[in-house]
Amino acid sequence: MSSQNAEGNASPEERLASQMRKLGTRTVLYQQHVASSLGLSNTDLKSVDILWETGPITAGELSKMTGLSTGTVTALIDRLEKAGYVRREQDPSDRRRVIIVPDYFARDEVRETFKPLHDSVVRLGSSYTAEQIELLIDFAAKVSGIMEEQIRTLGGGGRSKSAAE
Repeated sequence: MSSQNAEGNASPEERLASQMRKLGTRTVLYQQHVASSLGLSNTDLKSVDILWETGPITAGELSKMTGLSTGTVTALIDRLEKAGYVRREQDPSDRRRVIIVPDYFARDEVRETFKPLHDSVVRLGSSYTAEQIELLIDFAAKVSGIMEEQIRTLGGGGRSKSAAE
């Protein structure tokens, strides 16, 4: 039985969960293609995305968020800094600390790579009412929270760091 047929017999909630999984897969594939087109690994691109989302953080904080070893994160930051995607700065509140600052959206090729997807999602959003969009935003935020919870659960589940890298 195909997954499409199985979905037809599933509850609306199960069909939604299935569509979310498909969206997750497409997101990972899209990210891999974007990273490749920019000459980056997927891990490097996602690390810069984390920095863009969080703002400047330390290498140790990035290590904790990604599950990568501190040595791996140091090499990753070296690569990204050399390529102009991030820069190291002294933390203004504690000059002993160094923070990693994302610079990649300042780069034209990055903006141009993400622009078609961004524009398409904005166009799709315009087909919904403001109330529907608020519902979608709320749902996406809650799913993001669930994903964070699952990431924390898996991160503490005994997998070795080398397996995650």
